[in-house]
Amino acid sequence: QVQVVESGGGLVQPGGSLRLSCTATVYVRPFSTYGMGWYRQAPGKQRELVAHITSVGQTNYSNSVKGRFTISRDNAKKTVYLQMNSLRPEDTAVYYCRPQYGSAWSDSWGQGTQVTVSS
Repeated sequence: QVQVVESGGGLVQPGGSLRLSCTATVYVRPFSTYGMGWYRQAPGKQRELVAHITSVGQTNYSNSVKGRFTISRDNAKKTVYLQMNSLRPEDTAVYYCRPQYGSAWSDSWGQGTQVTVSS
């Protein structure tokens, strides 16, 4: 019902910034009715939820990114963003976005976008 494409990753030095984008194609319900989450998966680690925004714009962050990352959405563009500041080497991972309708997370994932923080 929803397909997503992530973009905006790259190589950045520690302390730098990146903005990730996730653009959705929706087939049944309006994009504005979905909550959206940003996940990341580092090599050898489980995928973890780092930021979430509800359909009405409430946000939540994992402790590891709180104060450094900001999630936002533009419903007209069917896009959710992740502004990442003060990046650290431990932020290196593939970042994915995932739609949520009510309490149900989508089973489909995008291809992800690689973020590498290194000097």
